[in-house]
Formats: sequence, C-alpha cells, structure tokens
Amino acid sequence: MSGRVLLVEGPGVHDIFDVVELTDAVARVRSPFLFEIGEQLKLKVERNGTTNEVLARVVSHAGPVDAKVTELELLA
Repeated sequence: MSGRVLLVEGPGVHDIFDVVELTDAVARVRSPFLFEIGEQLKLKVERNGTTNEVLARVVSHAGPVDAKVTELELLA
C-alpha cells in the first residue's frame, strides 16, 4: 500500500518523510530527523484518496546512517 505520511506539530503539517513501506499497522520511512525509540508522533496518513490523523510510536531504526529507515507503529 503506497501513500504519504506527514508530521503534525502544533498548527503545522510537515512533509519530512520518504515512505518506504506503508501498511495499516506500520509505516517505514526515511527522514532527516532521528526520533527517539518509544517517542509518539502525531501523523497525517494519506492513501487511497483519504487522509487520516493517527498517533504513531517509533519502534526502531535500521540501516546505514545515511539511509536509515524508521519504523513507526500506527496506533490509532
């Protein structure tokens, strides 16, 4: 499933993620920012013509430093 993931922070929405994989439960993304494991993020997930606001938890980081993939568990 492809789509777009945006960070919601305060009144703003930031397009900082390059989506590697997106499922109903997990988003694997690349970002210039390294979030802490366990940190919760508010996201807007756009896919199949719909947009949903969800809470996500940072689960892991994998790969080389210059191409690290962050796994986000989509909570609600």
